[in-house]
Amino acid sequence: MEIRLIRAAEPPESLARTRPSSRPPFRIAAVQQRWHEDPAEHEAAIAEGIRIAAGAGAKLVCLQELTLSRYFAVDPSGPEAAGAEPEELPGGRTFEFAARAAQESGVHIHASLYERADADDGLGFNTAIVVSPEGELVARTRKLHIPITAGYYENKYFRPGPGDSEAFPLVALELHQLDHPAGSQVDAVREEVHLGLPTCWDQWFPEVARAYSLEGAEILVYPTAIGSEPDHPEFDTQPLWQHVIVGNGIANGVFMVAINRIGTEPPLTFYGSSFISDPYGRILAQAPRDQPAVLVADLDLDQRRDWLELFPFLTTRRPDTYARLAEEATKLQTE
Repeated sequence: MEIRLIRAAEPPESLARTRPSSRPPFRIAAVQQRWHEDPAEHEAAIAEGIRIAAGAGAKLVCLQELTLSRYFAVDPSGPEAAGAEPEELPGGRTFEFAARAAQESGVHIHASLYERADADDGLGFNTAIVVSPEGELVARTRKLHIPITAGYYENKYFRPGPGDSEAFPLVALELHQLDHPAGSQVDAVREEVHLGLPTCWDQWFPEVARAYSLEGAEILVYPTAIGSEPDHPEFDTQPLWQHVIVGNGIANGVFMVAINRIGTEPPLTFYGSSFISDPYGRILAQAPRDQPAVLVADLDLDQRRDWLELFPFLTTRRPDTYARLAEEATKLQTE
């Protein structure tokens, strides 16, 4: 099926702006695709999406959860029964694919994989990475929250990411950005963009978006694999999924990039609907539920500054009022 290119219009007005933006827009892309059983066919389909995104001027191209594999966590029996093999990082199939694609396209590539862990229980990590145009690994973030529900038995495959100071790593990319508009007194510059790379189930936890925002993240990128609920086949969670991600973006002044897969991988049917939203909660670009697509949008990064100056959520919060709750939860976990 032909991949549809969906380009956002010019960045909408920053409604809370009181002074001119000092930064050029940042062009980002997301590739929505189904899983192809033939590995070569699947890689070709993903690579085509990357080429389309790079051709449209994207500087970072974002890919779906478990980029090169089927969503194997439908099987509660674990990796051996499911035939799921964790990958080395760097050096595994996903990293090598992303490195080739990044070098060929001249862009940064974000991807997701089942990372091998140095442990005897067979569990690995659900890991998001960014690879530079030179083919080098520049970022790795391990999924913090692991779902345990029908059709999504990830606890049988993945261990949670670190809960220490590495829980919310900030990724700084220094990239050649778009030229400023005609008449601007600022030429094309090298601009540092700050990203967080959580994964799928992390989307539902407001504390994840808040923590990344406090660290200084401007964009959160969520590789995703979500769709039907086997025990509740009539319950379409897509609207709830989108609402909570957009809402967490508003509450924390960040752009959200959610890249979901499409197609049926029994017993799940993934509902696509990948999207990019801004700190005001506006959907800049959105993919269909059931078709491959490449989303491309220019992000006005100073919208974060504008919105959080008008509604200073980060500086007026009261962590002293809920620190006790966090302490009690930690105590319960250790008892």
